Amino acid sequence: MKLNEIRDNKGARKSLMRVARGYGSGKGRTGGRGIKGQKSRTGVSINAFEGGQMPVYRRLPKRGFVNIFRKTFSEINIGTLQKAIDAKLLKADKEINEVVLMEAGLIKKVKDGVRLLGNGELKTKLTIKVVGATKSAIAAVEKAGGQVIVEPIKKTVLEKGKKTSKKTASKKTTKKTK
Repeated sequence: MKLNEIRDNKGARKSLMRVARGYGSGKGRTGGRGIKGQKSRTGVSINAFEGGQMPVYRRLPKRGFVNIFRKTFSEINIGTLQKAIDAKLLKADKEINEVVLMEAGLIKKVKDGVRLLGNGELKTKLTIKVVGATKSAIAAVEKAGGQVIVEPIKKTVLEKGKKTSKKTASKKTTKKTK
């Protein structure tokens, strides 16, 4: 046996079908695409199109409700705070707020604020400033001799109230000038 005699077994490699190369190829004329029109062209995806019939996703009723004003909080447990204090990531004598927690790497994003949860045990006296806290978390912090300051959620533009429109603002200014 020589290197120039090495070959694959017969039938091990099958050659690809050459599409749209005449009638004799077996895939001539329409090239296996069937008919004329949009579907015979490349780059066409007609997802959920049912030939003009009302698609299934529009025939079925809508379900559920998504509150666009919902608040999402970064959550942290008391046990995590204690581990961070033991690892000297947090200083117990200073006030702990969302900025300090981010710098320590305990939360990734602040979102709409930080919420304190009661899982774990706290042995250190802490002052924690958060947007929300569970009853068990507040009880555990107070038991350790600390305090939880719950501050209100920062209001968004939509919640601050109605702004005066340009028409009403211009009417008020015209009345004052008269």
